[in-house]
Amino acid sequence: MARYRKLGKTSSQRKALLRNQVTALLHKGKIVTTEARAKEVRKIAEGLIALAVKERDNYETVKVTAKVARKDKDGKRVKEVVNGKKVTVYDEVEKEIKKDKPSRLHARRQMLKVLYPVKEVPAAGAGRKRNTKMADIPAKLFDEIGPKYANRNGGYTRIVKIGQRKGDGAMEVLLELV
Repeated sequence: MARYRKLGKTSSQRKALLRNQVTALLHKGKIVTTEARAKEVRKIAEGLIALAVKERDNYETVKVTAKVARKDKDGKRVKEVVNGKKVTVYDEVEKEIKKDKPSRLHARRQMLKVLYPVKEVPAAGAGRKRNTKMADIPAKLFDEIGPKYANRNGGYTRIVKIGQRKGDGAMEVLLELV
């Protein structure tokens, strides 16, 4: 008996499809897909969430000093003339950062093996490259999703049947985080 569904795709296509759907589920919170795909996505997503729950508090905060460019009221960098050249002015700032312990770092890298990078484009500046930024899905797993399910033993996702798809009659479902 097979250990997983083949979904009518080659192994590379299947892996890409499942990675894409798991990334979308964790980024958006819910997706609409077929029942067979949802059952496969559920396995992978619940494994990642379980990893996030286990490692959610496994870090230490460290104070570091960083050089940050000074900015004017318009948000542009302040330049100063030194020896006939324009040079950006930097200020030293103390920041607190989270430093992962080894097991959490390993968990983050395991997540990054499955998840695709996600670009967020704000609605106001849609289509503008300047306002896009990369979403950190592993950080979202550790900081938001992990604590949310801390006292729950599995069962992090829910499959709700919507009905049959018009084109081919496949059963469509809503896969969402509980």
